[in-house]
Amino acid sequence: MSARPQTSTPSAAAPPGARSRRLALGVIAAGTLMIILDGSIVTVAMPAIQDDLRFSPAGLSWVVNAYLVAYGSLLLLAGRLGDLIGRKRMFLAGTAVFTAASVLAGAATTPALLVAARFLQGAGSAMASAVGLGILVTMFTEPRERSRALAVFAFTGAAGASIGQVLGGVLTEALNWHWIFLINLPIGAVSLAVAVRALPADRGLGLRAGADVAGALLVTAGLMLGISTVITAGEQEHPSAATIARGVLAVALLAGFAVRQATARHPLMPPRVLRSRAVTGANVVQALMVAALFAFQVLLALYLQKVLGYGAAGTGLAMLPAAAGIGVVSLGLSARLNARFGERAVLVTGLILLIAMLLLLARLPVGARYPTDLLPVMLLAAGFGLALPALTTLGMSGAGEHDAGLVSGLFNTTQQIGMALGVAVLSTLAAARTGGLLDAGAAPDAALTAGYRLAFLVGAGLLTAALLVAGTLPHRAAAPAPASAAVPRPDAPVG
Repeated sequence: MSARPQTSTPSAAAPPGARSRRLALGVIAAGTLMIILDGSIVTVAMPAIQDDLRFSPAGLSWVVNAYLVAYGSLLLLAGRLGDLIGRKRMFLAGTAVFTAASVLAGAATTPALLVAARFLQGAGSAMASAVGLGILVTMFTEPRERSRALAVFAFTGAAGASIGQVLGGVLTEALNWHWIFLINLPIGAVSLAVAVRALPADRGLGLRAGADVAGALLVTAGLMLGISTVITAGEQEHPSAATIARGVLAVALLAGFAVRQATARHPLMPPRVLRSRAVTGANVVQALMVAALFAFQVLLALYLQKVLGYGAAGTGLAMLPAAAGIGVVSLGLSARLNARFGERAVLVTGLILLIAMLLLLARLPVGARYPTDLLPVMLLAAGFGLALPALTTLGMSGAGEHDAGLVSGLFNTTQQIGMALGVAVLSTLAAARTGGLLDAGAAPDAALTAGYRLAFLVGAGLLTAALLVAGTLPHRAAAPAPASAAVPRPDAPVG
C-alpha cells in the first residue's frame, strides 16, 4: 500500500465488463443484505438469548445496541479510509471482520463475549457498507444503468429488516439462537471469494492525501457517544443527569470535529463535500425519512404482538407484504420512472405515499383486522421503493471521484443516526402517551394503541418535513464525469 497520493484514478483503467459489474453488484447487495439482516434478525431471538446466557434485562438491550453504536459511529471514518487505501480493500476487510465476528457471536457462552462480538460485527459492517455505494457509482456510470444498480442496493437494505425478522424466528424455533449468527459464515465466505475477483481494483489516494487522525478521533468518539446516549435516553422514562451530560459531551466533540474540518490541511470531511446541495439535502431527507419509517417498523411489530397477539414469526410474515411492495417497485419501476420523470419527482411521489401510510396508521383501531385494516396500508410502503433509490442517486451525484467512499459513508451514517433517533424519540412518545392513559384508567390495549397512533402521527410530520426539503433538491442527478476526465483538485467543489 502506497502512502503517496496517486496521480491516476480507478476510472482511468479499462472499465469492467457487464458480467463483472453484475457480479460486483451481486456481491455488494449480498453484503448489504447480510448486514441489514443482522440488525433485525436478533430482535426475535432476544428472549432465547436472555434465557440461555442469563442476561440482565438492562444488559440484554446491548445485544442490539453494541452493534448499532459501532456501526453508526465508524461509518464516516471507514468511508474516508476507503478513499485513501482503496475501496475494494476496505470492503474485503470489513466483510472478513463481520464474518469472523459472526462466528464468535454464534459460539458465545457469556454475555460479555456476545456483546463484544456484536461490537466487532458492527465495526465490520461499517467498513463494508461505508464503501459499497462508492464502488457502485464508480462502476455504473451510465445514468439508467446506475439507477438500476442503486435500486437493487436500496431494495436489499429496505427488505433486509423484514426478512430478518422472519428468518430470525424460523432459525430460533427450528434450531437455536446461535444459528442466527452462524448462518453468516457461508454467506460471508462466498461473498469474499466472489468479491476478490469481481470488484474493481483501486489503489486509493494514499494515507498522506487525507489522514486526519485528530478529526477521525473526534467524529468517531462524538458519534459513538451520541448514538449510545440517544439509545440510553430512549430506554429511560426521564433522561438522567448522566445521560444529559454525555449528550452535551457528544455535541462538544462533534462541534470540535466541525472546527477541525475547517482548519485541517487534510480534513476527514472536506468542507467542499457539504457545499453540494445534492449531498446535504439528500442526507437531511434521509435522516427524517428513516427516523419515521424505522420507528414505524418497530412500533407496528409491537402493535401486532402486544395488541393483536401475534408471535415472532407471525409478525415477520405479516410485515412481508411491505417488503414485497418495496421490492416490486424499486426493482421493477424505479429506474424507468427516474429516467422519465427525474429523481426529485419520483422521490416526492414516494414520500407522499409514505405520509399517507402513516396518517392511516394514526387512525388504527384497537382490534384491527389484518386483511382490511393493515394489509392495504402496508402496501403503501412501496413508496419507500420509489423514494430511496431516487434519493440515493441524487445524494451520490454530488460525490467527486475521490470522495465517493466518504459520501457513501456519510449517507450510511445519517441513516443510522436517523434510525436511532427515530426509535428513541417516537418510542418514548408512544410510551408516555400509553402511560398517561393507563394512569387515567384506560384499558391496556386501548392505551397501547393510542400511544402507537401518536407516534405514527409524529412520523407523518417528519416525512412532511422531508418532503419540503426534497423540493429543494436538483430535479435530476448530475451526469457522471467521463472516464477520461481529469482528476479533480482536492479543493475543487463537488456537485
